[in-house]
Amino acid sequence: MMDNRFATALVIACVLSLISTIYMAASIGTDFWYEYHTLSPAENISETGRSIWEEFVSEEADEKTYTDALFRCNGTVGLWRRCITVPKNSHWYSPPDTDMTTNCISFSLSDQFMEKYIEPGNHNSGTDLNRTYLWRLQFLLPFVSLGLMCFGALIGLCACACRSLYPAIATGILHFLAGLCTLGLVGCYVAGIELLHKKLPLPDDVRGEFGWSFCLACVSAPLQFMAAALFIWAARTNRKEFTLLKAYRVA
Repeated sequence: MMDNRFATALVIACVLSLISTIYMAASIGTDFWYEYHTLSPAENISETGRSIWEEFVSEEADEKTYTDALFRCNGTVGLWRRCITVPKNSHWYSPPDTDMTTNCISFSLSDQFMEKYIEPGNHNSGTDLNRTYLWRLQFLLPFVSLGLMCFGALIGLCACACRSLYPAIATGILHFLAGLCTLGLVGCYVAGIELLHKKLPLPDDVRGEFGWSFCLACVSAPLQFMAAALFIWAARTNRKEFTLLKAYRVA
């Protein structure tokens, strides 16, 4: 029979695991990891001949091209998509429109693994290995984290079916590894943004900040660590007490 302490710890760990999974999935699927705020995006678009959107969605758009568009048009960046805010009426013969809309374009799989250059937009400047691998890791690590948590949940279900608490140690270890992956994702993203802004400094009238999608990933990591600690504690302590009780009965 399981002690009430261990049952409570397992319930809390499962709740923390579920919340962290939801937060992680939400952060991956949303586009507000980093946000740029411009004073007057509509005016900036009219000054550039209203060609920003065409350049932004072009298949030939390089890192500098779409980053400049993000600067000028209140852009947001996620792990999978980039978005800018543009006027609904963008024809050359129309007056500037204050009615704005947000348009997004997804990063293709090739974009996720594309090399980053020492000078963004200049293919002849050589490969920037630091930014290249940081970009690739920030794409791969969240899926590894989710996969580890799902595998840990599967082991937990098997443990329930076998009526044994000891396999929960494996669930805890997998959640701990998932937390490390999430923490690595956050670190890679912050480092990548800082290195990009050293290459392409923000204009004076543009302010950049981390968005709520990034915050969800930051919150998910400690939840995973706490769930891991509870799983491992409950399994090890229950096993230890069961061994002592068995030895006492034999004696």
